[in-house]
Amino acid sequence: MNLFESTRSPQTLPLAARMRPQTIDDFVGQEHLMGPGKMLRRMLEIGQVASLIFYGPPGTGKTTLGELIATCTDSEFQRLNAVGSGVAELRGIIDRAHENLTLYGRQTVLFVDEIHRFNKAQQDVLLKAVEEGTIILIGATTENPYFEVNSALLSRSRIFQLFPLTAENLQVIGKKALTAPQGLGPYSPVITPEALDFLVEVSGGDARTLLNALELAVLTTPPGPDGQRCIDLDVAQESIQKPALKYDKSGDNHYDVASALIKSIRGSDPNAAVYWLARMLEAGEDPKFVARRLVIAASEDIGNADPQALVLAVAAFDAVDRVGMPEARIILGQAAVYLATAPKSNRSYLAINQAIADVQRHPAYQVPVHLRDASYRGAQEFGHGLGYKYPHDYPEGWVEQQYLPTELKDKVYYQPSNNGLEAKVRKGNS
Repeated sequence: MNLFESTRSPQTLPLAARMRPQTIDDFVGQEHLMGPGKMLRRMLEIGQVASLIFYGPPGTGKTTLGELIATCTDSEFQRLNAVGSGVAELRGIIDRAHENLTLYGRQTVLFVDEIHRFNKAQQDVLLKAVEEGTIILIGATTENPYFEVNSALLSRSRIFQLFPLTAENLQVIGKKALTAPQGLGPYSPVITPEALDFLVEVSGGDARTLLNALELAVLTTPPGPDGQRCIDLDVAQESIQKPALKYDKSGDNHYDVASALIKSIRGSDPNAAVYWLARMLEAGEDPKFVARRLVIAASEDIGNADPQALVLAVAAFDAVDRVGMPEARIILGQAAVYLATAPKSNRSYLAINQAIADVQRHPAYQVPVHLRDASYRGAQEFGHGLGYKYPHDYPEGWVEQQYLPTELKDKVYYQPSNNGLEAKVRKGNS
Protein backbone atom coordinates (compact mmCIF):
# COMPACT_ATOMS: atom_id res chain seq x y z
CA MET A 1 0.00 0.00 0.00
CA ASN A 2 1.38 3.42 -0.95
CA LEU A 3 0.83 6.82 0.69
CA PHE A 4 -1.99 7.82 -1.64
CA GLU A 5 -3.86 4.54 -1.11
CA SER A 6 -3.57 4.88 2.65
CA THR A 7 -5.17 8.35 2.66
CA ARG A 8 -7.91 7.53 0.16
CA SER A 9 -11.43 7.83 1.52
CA PRO A 10 -13.39 4.56 1.33
CA GLN A 11 -16.33 6.50 -0.11
CA THR A 12 -14.26 7.31 -3.21
CA LEU A 13 -13.97 3.62 -4.06
CA PRO A 14 -16.42 2.20 -6.62
CA LEU A 15 -19.64 0.91 -5.11
CA ALA A 16 -18.76 -2.66 -6.04
CA ALA A 17 -15.57 -2.41 -3.95
CA ARG A 18 -17.34 -0.76 -1.00
CA MET A 19 -20.04 -3.46 -0.96
CA ARG A 20 -17.63 -6.38 -1.08
CA PRO A 21 -18.65 -8.90 1.64
CA GLN A 22 -16.42 -8.97 4.70
CA THR A 23 -17.65 -12.24 6.23
CA ILE A 24 -18.83 -15.64 5.04
CA ASP A 25 -22.39 -14.86 6.06
CA ASP A 26 -22.40 -11.66 3.98
CA PHE A 27 -21.59 -13.55 0.79
CA VAL A 28 -24.52 -13.88 -1.62
CA GLY A 29 -24.85 -16.56 -4.28
CA GLN A 30 -22.87 -19.65 -5.33
CA GLU A 31 -24.89 -21.78 -2.94
CA HIS A 32 -23.35 -24.94 -4.42
CA LEU A 33 -20.04 -23.78 -2.89
CA MET A 34 -21.03 -21.49 -0.02
CA GLY A 35 -24.31 -22.93 1.17
CA PRO A 36 -24.48 -24.57 4.62
CA GLY A 37 -22.36 -27.69 4.70
CA LYS A 38 -20.86 -27.14 1.24
CA MET A 39 -17.19 -27.80 0.61
CA LEU A 40 -15.80 -24.28 0.22
CA ARG A 41 -17.79 -22.94 3.16
CA ARG A 42 -16.50 -25.76 5.39
CA MET A 43 -12.94 -24.98 4.31
CA LEU A 44 -13.39 -21.31 5.20
CA GLU A 45 -15.07 -22.06 8.52
CA ILE A 46 -12.12 -24.11 9.73
CA GLY A 47 -9.53 -21.82 8.11
CA GLN A 48 -7.90 -24.61 6.12
CA VAL A 49 -7.65 -23.81 2.43
CA ALA A 50 -5.38 -25.26 -0.23
CA SER A 51 -4.59 -23.65 -3.57
CA LEU A 52 -7.75 -23.03 -5.59
CA ILE A 53 -8.79 -21.84 -9.01
CA PHE A 54 -12.12 -20.07 -9.39
CA TYR A 55 -13.57 -20.38 -12.87
CA GLY A 56 -16.61 -18.35 -13.84
CA PRO A 57 -17.98 -15.24 -15.54
CA PRO A 58 -17.28 -11.70 -14.30
CA GLY A 59 -19.05 -10.34 -11.24
CA THR A 60 -19.82 -13.68 -9.63
CA GLY A 61 -17.60 -13.42 -6.54
CA LYS A 62 -14.16 -14.73 -7.49
CA THR A 63 -12.20 -11.81 -6.01
CA THR A 64 -14.45 -11.63 -2.98
CA LEU A 65 -13.86 -15.29 -2.21
CA GLY A 66 -10.11 -14.73 -2.51
CA GLU A 67 -10.25 -11.95 0.08
CA LEU A 68 -12.49 -14.03 2.37
CA ILE A 69 -9.98 -16.87 2.20
CA ALA A 70 -7.21 -14.52 3.35
CA THR A 71 -9.41 -13.26 6.21
CA CYS A 72 -10.52 -16.72 7.34
CA THR A 73 -6.99 -18.12 7.29
CA ASP A 74 -5.48 -15.00 8.91
CA SER A 75 -3.14 -14.71 5.93
CA GLU A 76 -1.55 -11.78 4.19
CA PHE A 77 -3.44 -11.00 0.99
CA GLN A 78 -1.52 -10.18 -2.18
CA ARG A 79 -3.24 -9.51 -5.47
CA LEU A 80 -1.87 -9.59 -9.02
CA ASN A 81 -3.46 -9.12 -12.39
CA ALA A 82 -1.83 -11.48 -14.84
CA VAL A 83 -2.10 -8.96 -17.68
CA GLY A 84 0.23 -6.36 -16.15
CA SER A 85 2.52 -8.48 -13.98
CA GLY A 86 5.89 -9.94 -14.86
CA VAL A 87 8.09 -12.68 -13.47
CA ALA A 88 10.14 -10.20 -11.41
CA GLU A 89 7.09 -8.87 -9.58
CA LEU A 90 5.85 -12.40 -9.01
CA ARG A 91 9.20 -13.50 -7.58
CA GLY A 92 9.21 -10.47 -5.26
CA ILE A 93 5.85 -11.46 -3.78
CA ILE A 94 6.98 -15.05 -3.37
CA ASP A 95 10.18 -13.95 -1.63
CA ARG A 96 8.18 -11.82 0.84
CA ALA A 97 5.79 -14.70 1.37
CA HIS A 98 8.71 -16.98 2.19
CA GLU A 99 10.03 -14.43 4.67
CA ASN A 100 6.62 -14.06 6.35
CA LEU A 101 6.31 -17.81 6.63
CA THR A 102 9.79 -18.51 8.00
CA LEU A 103 10.11 -15.50 10.34
CA TYR A 104 6.55 -15.00 11.51
CA GLY A 105 4.76 -18.24 10.64
CA ARG A 106 2.17 -16.31 8.61
CA GLN A 107 0.83 -17.66 5.35
CA THR A 108 0.33 -15.54 2.22
CA VAL A 109 -2.66 -15.81 -0.07
CA LEU A 110 -1.74 -14.77 -3.60
CA PHE A 111 -4.78 -13.92 -5.68
CA VAL A 112 -4.02 -13.92 -9.41
CA ASP A 113 -6.76 -12.40 -11.53
CA GLU A 114 -7.00 -13.66 -15.12
CA ILE A 115 -4.52 -16.41 -14.33
CA HIS A 116 -5.10 -17.90 -17.78
CA ARG A 117 -3.06 -14.99 -19.18
CA PHE A 118 0.11 -15.98 -17.31
CA ASN A 119 2.71 -17.37 -19.70
CA LYS A 120 4.56 -20.64 -19.13
CA ALA A 121 7.49 -18.99 -17.31
CA GLN A 122 5.15 -17.25 -14.86
CA GLN A 123 3.12 -20.39 -14.29
CA ASP A 124 6.33 -22.36 -13.64
CA VAL A 125 7.36 -19.83 -10.96
CA LEU A 126 3.94 -20.21 -9.32
CA LEU A 127 4.17 -23.98 -9.48
CA LYS A 128 7.36 -24.11 -7.42
CA ALA A 129 5.92 -21.79 -4.76
CA VAL A 130 2.71 -23.82 -4.55
CA GLU A 131 4.60 -27.11 -4.33
CA GLU A 132 6.76 -25.80 -1.47
CA GLY A 133 3.76 -24.34 0.36
CA THR A 134 5.20 -20.84 0.24
CA ILE A 135 1.90 -19.40 -0.93
CA ILE A 136 -1.75 -20.33 -1.11
CA LEU A 137 -2.61 -19.64 -4.72
CA ILE A 138 -6.08 -18.41 -5.56
CA GLY A 139 -6.45 -18.11 -9.31
CA ALA A 140 -9.41 -16.47 -11.00
CA THR A 141 -10.30 -16.96 -14.64
CA THR A 142 -13.21 -16.45 -16.96
CA GLU A 143 -11.78 -19.08 -19.31
CA ASN A 144 -11.86 -22.83 -18.91
CA PRO A 145 -8.71 -23.56 -16.88
CA TYR A 146 -8.37 -26.99 -18.48
CA PHE A 147 -7.70 -25.18 -21.76
CA GLU A 148 -5.48 -22.39 -20.50
CA VAL A 149 -3.64 -23.31 -17.28
CA ASN A 150 -0.54 -25.46 -16.90
CA SER A 151 -1.63 -29.04 -16.20
CA ALA A 152 0.95 -29.38 -13.42
CA LEU A 153 -0.50 -26.30 -11.71
CA LEU A 154 -4.02 -27.64 -12.18
CA SER A 155 -3.09 -30.93 -10.56
CA ARG A 156 -2.00 -29.06 -7.41
CA SER A 157 -5.11 -26.89 -7.22
CA ARG A 158 -8.76 -27.54 -6.61
CA ILE A 159 -11.03 -26.06 -9.26
CA PHE A 160 -14.34 -24.48 -8.26
CA GLN A 161 -16.75 -23.32 -10.95
CA LEU A 162 -18.84 -20.23 -10.27
CA PHE A 163 -22.07 -19.51 -12.12
CA PRO A 164 -23.92 -16.29 -13.02
CA LEU A 165 -25.81 -15.00 -10.00
CA THR A 166 -29.54 -15.59 -9.96
CA ALA A 167 -32.10 -12.80 -10.15
CA GLU A 168 -32.86 -13.43 -6.46
CA ASN A 169 -29.15 -13.06 -5.60
CA LEU A 170 -28.95 -9.77 -7.48
CA GLN A 171 -32.11 -8.44 -5.85
CA VAL A 172 -30.53 -9.03 -2.42
CA ILE A 173 -27.25 -7.40 -3.47
CA GLY A 174 -28.98 -4.42 -5.09
CA LYS A 175 -31.33 -3.69 -2.19
CA LYS A 176 -28.49 -3.91 0.31
CA ALA A 177 -26.35 -1.50 -1.74
CA LEU A 178 -29.21 1.02 -1.85
CA THR A 179 -29.56 1.12 1.93
CA ALA A 180 -26.10 0.34 3.33
CA PRO A 181 -24.17 3.23 4.97
CA GLN A 182 -21.03 2.28 3.04
CA GLY A 183 -23.11 2.00 -0.11
CA LEU A 184 -25.76 4.35 -1.50
CA GLY A 185 -27.74 4.75 1.73
CA PRO A 186 -26.47 8.29 2.44
CA TYR A 187 -28.02 9.48 -0.83
CA SER A 188 -31.54 8.35 0.21
CA PRO A 189 -32.35 6.59 -3.07
CA VAL A 190 -35.81 5.24 -3.85
CA ILE A 191 -36.08 2.82 -6.75
CA THR A 192 -39.22 1.49 -8.36
CA PRO A 193 -39.65 -2.29 -8.52
CA GLU A 194 -39.75 -2.10 -12.33
CA ALA A 195 -36.43 -0.25 -12.44
CA LEU A 196 -34.68 -2.70 -10.15
CA ASP A 197 -36.14 -5.67 -12.03
CA PHE A 198 -34.86 -4.19 -15.29
CA LEU A 199 -31.33 -3.66 -13.96
CA VAL A 200 -31.25 -7.16 -12.48
CA GLU A 201 -32.31 -8.73 -15.77
CA VAL A 202 -29.93 -6.72 -17.95
CA SER A 203 -27.00 -7.37 -15.58
CA GLY A 204 -26.96 -10.97 -16.71
CA GLY A 205 -25.90 -12.49 -13.40
CA ASP A 206 -23.04 -9.99 -12.93
CA ALA A 207 -23.15 -8.20 -9.55
CA ARG A 208 -20.51 -5.66 -10.59
CA THR A 209 -22.58 -4.61 -13.61
CA LEU A 210 -25.64 -4.17 -11.39
CA LEU A 211 -23.79 -2.14 -8.75
CA ASN A 212 -22.12 0.08 -11.34
CA ALA A 213 -25.51 0.83 -12.89
CA LEU A 214 -27.11 1.57 -9.52
CA GLU A 215 -24.25 3.87 -8.57
CA LEU A 216 -24.50 5.79 -11.84
CA ALA A 217 -28.28 6.06 -11.56
CA VAL A 218 -28.19 7.40 -8.00
CA LEU A 219 -25.26 9.80 -8.41
CA THR A 220 -26.65 11.37 -11.58
CA THR A 221 -30.18 11.81 -10.21
CA PRO A 222 -30.67 15.11 -8.34
CA PRO A 223 -32.44 14.91 -4.97
CA GLY A 224 -36.05 16.02 -4.76
CA PRO A 225 -37.49 18.48 -2.23
CA ASP A 226 -37.61 15.72 0.36
CA GLY A 227 -33.95 14.85 -0.25
CA GLN A 228 -34.73 11.51 -1.91
CA ARG A 229 -33.37 10.47 -5.28
CA CYS A 230 -36.05 8.65 -7.26
CA ILE A 231 -34.88 6.03 -9.74
CA ASP A 232 -37.57 5.00 -12.22
CA LEU A 233 -37.42 2.75 -15.27
CA ASP A 234 -36.30 5.56 -17.60
CA VAL A 235 -33.35 6.43 -15.36
CA ALA A 236 -32.45 2.75 -15.02
CA GLN A 237 -32.45 2.25 -18.78
CA GLU A 238 -30.10 5.21 -19.23
CA SER A 239 -27.75 3.92 -16.55
CA ILE A 240 -26.75 0.60 -18.05
CA GLN A 241 -25.31 -0.35 -21.39
CA LYS A 242 -26.51 -3.24 -23.49
CA PRO A 243 -24.70 -6.26 -22.03
CA ALA A 244 -21.87 -7.59 -24.14
CA LEU A 245 -22.38 -11.16 -25.19
CA LYS A 246 -19.91 -13.47 -23.48
CA TYR A 247 -18.51 -15.39 -26.39
CA ASP A 248 -14.80 -16.06 -26.81
CA LYS A 249 -14.32 -17.45 -30.29
CA SER A 250 -11.22 -19.36 -29.15
CA GLY A 251 -12.51 -20.58 -25.80
CA ASP A 252 -14.99 -23.01 -24.32
CA ASN A 253 -17.96 -20.63 -24.56
CA HIS A 254 -17.54 -20.72 -28.33
CA TYR A 255 -17.81 -24.49 -28.29
CA ASP A 256 -20.62 -24.50 -25.72
CA VAL A 257 -22.86 -22.31 -27.87
CA ALA A 258 -22.00 -24.24 -31.04
CA SER A 259 -22.80 -27.45 -29.17
CA ALA A 260 -26.13 -26.02 -28.03
CA LEU A 261 -27.00 -25.15 -31.65
CA ILE A 262 -26.24 -28.64 -32.94
CA LYS A 263 -28.00 -30.38 -30.04
CA SER A 264 -31.08 -28.21 -30.56
CA ILE A 265 -31.15 -29.25 -34.23
CA ARG A 266 -30.66 -32.89 -33.25
CA GLY A 267 -33.48 -32.53 -30.72
CA SER A 268 -35.81 -31.07 -33.39
CA ASP A 269 -36.30 -27.73 -31.61
CA PRO A 270 -36.28 -24.96 -34.26
CA ASN A 271 -36.84 -22.22 -31.66
CA ALA A 272 -33.74 -23.13 -29.69
CA ALA A 273 -31.77 -23.62 -32.91
CA VAL A 274 -32.42 -20.09 -34.17
CA TYR A 275 -31.75 -18.64 -30.70
CA TRP A 276 -28.28 -20.21 -30.45
CA LEU A 277 -27.65 -19.29 -34.08
CA ALA A 278 -28.52 -15.68 -33.25
CA ARG A 279 -26.19 -15.77 -30.23
CA MET A 280 -23.31 -16.85 -32.42
CA LEU A 281 -23.96 -14.31 -35.15
CA GLU A 282 -24.51 -11.39 -32.76
CA ALA A 283 -21.24 -12.23 -31.01
CA GLY A 284 -19.37 -11.94 -34.31
CA GLU A 285 -18.93 -15.61 -35.13
CA ASP A 286 -17.70 -16.38 -38.63
CA PRO A 287 -20.90 -17.34 -40.53
CA LYS A 288 -18.92 -19.89 -42.54
CA PHE A 289 -18.05 -21.69 -39.30
CA VAL A 290 -21.77 -21.93 -38.56
CA ALA A 291 -22.51 -23.10 -42.10
CA ARG A 292 -19.90 -25.85 -41.82
CA ARG A 293 -21.51 -27.07 -38.60
CA LEU A 294 -24.90 -27.18 -40.32
CA VAL A 295 -23.47 -29.24 -43.20
CA ILE A 296 -22.09 -31.75 -40.69
CA ALA A 297 -25.39 -31.90 -38.79
CA ALA A 298 -27.30 -32.50 -42.02
CA SER A 299 -25.35 -35.68 -42.60
CA GLU A 300 -24.66 -36.81 -39.04
CA ASP A 301 -28.09 -36.27 -37.50
CA ILE A 302 -30.50 -36.33 -40.46
CA GLY A 303 -28.78 -38.43 -43.08
CA ASN A 304 -30.98 -40.47 -45.38
CA ALA A 305 -34.11 -39.78 -43.39
CA ASP A 306 -34.13 -36.60 -45.49
CA PRO A 307 -31.31 -36.55 -48.06
CA GLN A 308 -32.38 -33.04 -49.12
CA ALA A 309 -31.11 -31.73 -45.80
CA LEU A 310 -27.50 -32.16 -46.94
CA VAL A 311 -28.31 -30.59 -50.29
CA LEU A 312 -29.86 -27.57 -48.57
CA ALA A 313 -27.03 -27.25 -46.03
CA VAL A 314 -24.36 -27.32 -48.75
CA ALA A 315 -26.36 -24.77 -50.74
CA ALA A 316 -26.57 -22.61 -47.62
CA PHE A 317 -22.82 -22.82 -47.14
CA ASP A 318 -22.25 -21.75 -50.74
CA ALA A 319 -24.81 -18.93 -50.45
CA VAL A 320 -23.27 -17.65 -47.19
CA ASP A 321 -19.88 -17.56 -48.88
CA ARG A 322 -21.30 -15.60 -51.82
CA VAL A 323 -23.58 -13.22 -49.90
CA GLY A 324 -21.87 -12.51 -46.58
CA MET A 325 -23.33 -10.81 -43.53
CA PRO A 326 -25.77 -9.41 -42.62
CA GLU A 327 -27.97 -11.11 -45.23
CA ALA A 328 -26.29 -14.47 -44.57
CA ARG A 329 -28.26 -14.62 -41.32
CA ILE A 330 -31.44 -15.24 -43.38
CA ILE A 331 -29.86 -18.16 -45.20
CA LEU A 332 -28.47 -19.68 -42.02
CA GLY A 333 -31.79 -19.21 -40.26
CA GLN A 334 -33.62 -21.05 -43.04
CA ALA A 335 -31.10 -23.88 -42.98
CA ALA A 336 -31.19 -24.22 -39.19
CA VAL A 337 -35.00 -24.35 -39.11
CA TYR A 338 -35.11 -26.89 -41.94
CA LEU A 339 -32.58 -29.14 -40.23
CA ALA A 340 -34.33 -28.87 -36.88
CA THR A 341 -37.71 -29.84 -38.34
CA ALA A 342 -36.41 -32.61 -40.64
CA PRO A 343 -36.80 -36.29 -39.69
CA LYS A 344 -33.69 -37.56 -37.92
CA SER A 345 -31.39 -40.53 -38.46
CA ASN A 346 -27.77 -41.12 -37.51
CA ARG A 347 -27.60 -44.59 -39.11
CA SER A 348 -25.24 -43.55 -41.92
CA TYR A 349 -22.99 -41.89 -39.34
CA LEU A 350 -22.96 -45.05 -37.23
CA ALA A 351 -22.35 -47.21 -40.28
CA ILE A 352 -19.19 -45.42 -41.39
CA ASN A 353 -17.84 -45.29 -37.84
CA GLN A 354 -18.35 -49.03 -37.36
CA ALA A 355 -16.79 -49.78 -40.74
CA ILE A 356 -13.75 -47.64 -39.93
CA ALA A 357 -13.42 -49.42 -36.58
CA ASP A 358 -13.32 -52.79 -38.38
CA VAL A 359 -10.78 -51.51 -40.91
CA GLN A 360 -8.56 -50.34 -38.04
CA ARG A 361 -9.09 -53.48 -35.98
CA HIS A 362 -8.57 -56.15 -38.67
CA PRO A 363 -5.96 -56.76 -41.35
CA ALA A 364 -6.66 -55.57 -44.90
CA TYR A 365 -8.90 -58.37 -46.12
CA GLN A 366 -8.69 -59.36 -49.76
CA VAL A 367 -11.22 -58.04 -52.26
CA PRO A 368 -13.38 -61.00 -53.38
CA VAL A 369 -12.19 -62.20 -56.79
CA HIS A 370 -15.50 -61.55 -58.53
CA LEU A 371 -15.38 -57.88 -57.43
CA ARG A 372 -11.87 -57.19 -58.64
CA ASP A 373 -11.19 -54.98 -61.64
CA ALA A 374 -11.29 -57.02 -64.86
CA SER A 375 -10.72 -54.15 -67.27
CA TYR A 376 -6.95 -54.08 -67.41
CA ARG A 377 -4.83 -56.28 -69.64
CA GLY A 378 -4.19 -59.71 -68.17
CA ALA A 379 -6.80 -59.36 -65.42
CA GLN A 380 -8.91 -62.19 -66.78
CA GLU A 381 -5.92 -64.53 -66.70
CA PHE A 382 -5.93 -64.05 -62.93
CA GLY A 383 -9.64 -64.71 -62.78
CA HIS A 384 -10.49 -61.15 -61.77
CA GLY A 385 -14.18 -60.42 -62.20
CA LEU A 386 -15.00 -64.08 -62.82
CA GLY A 387 -18.46 -64.90 -61.48
CA TYR A 388 -19.55 -61.26 -61.05
CA LYS A 389 -23.31 -60.80 -61.55
CA TYR A 390 -24.23 -57.51 -63.23
CA PRO A 391 -27.29 -56.30 -61.26
CA HIS A 392 -28.88 -54.54 -64.26
CA ASP A 393 -29.23 -57.90 -66.00
CA TYR A 394 -31.74 -58.95 -63.34
CA PRO A 395 -35.33 -57.92 -62.60
CA GLU A 396 -35.54 -54.80 -60.41
CA GLY A 397 -31.80 -54.25 -60.92
CA TRP A 398 -30.79 -56.41 -57.96
CA VAL A 399 -29.30 -59.85 -57.43
CA GLU A 400 -28.06 -61.50 -54.28
CA GLN A 401 -24.28 -61.43 -54.23
CA GLN A 402 -21.43 -61.16 -51.72
CA TYR A 403 -19.82 -57.73 -51.66
CA LEU A 404 -18.01 -57.73 -48.30
CA PRO A 405 -14.73 -59.57 -47.71
CA THR A 406 -15.35 -63.21 -46.87
CA GLU A 407 -14.23 -62.65 -43.26
CA LEU A 408 -16.96 -60.01 -42.80
CA LYS A 409 -19.59 -61.35 -45.18
CA ASP A 410 -22.36 -61.37 -42.56
CA LYS A 411 -21.53 -57.98 -41.10
CA VAL A 412 -24.32 -55.37 -41.08
CA TYR A 413 -23.18 -51.76 -40.80
CA TYR A 414 -26.17 -49.83 -42.10
CA GLN A 415 -29.50 -50.43 -40.42
CA PRO A 416 -32.08 -47.93 -41.70
CA SER A 417 -34.31 -46.23 -39.16
CA ASN A 418 -38.08 -45.93 -39.33
CA ASN A 419 -37.85 -42.16 -39.89
CA GLY A 420 -38.49 -40.26 -43.10
CA LEU A 421 -37.24 -41.78 -46.34
CA GLU A 422 -35.18 -44.35 -44.44
CA ALA A 423 -38.43 -46.07 -43.56
CA LYS A 424 -38.83 -46.91 -47.27
CA VAL A 425 -35.25 -48.15 -47.44
CA ARG A 426 -35.86 -50.33 -44.39
CA LYS A 427 -39.04 -51.71 -45.90
CA GLY A 428 -37.21 -52.50 -49.16
CA ASN A 429 -34.49 -54.37 -47.26
CA SER A 430 -36.94 -56.48 -45.29
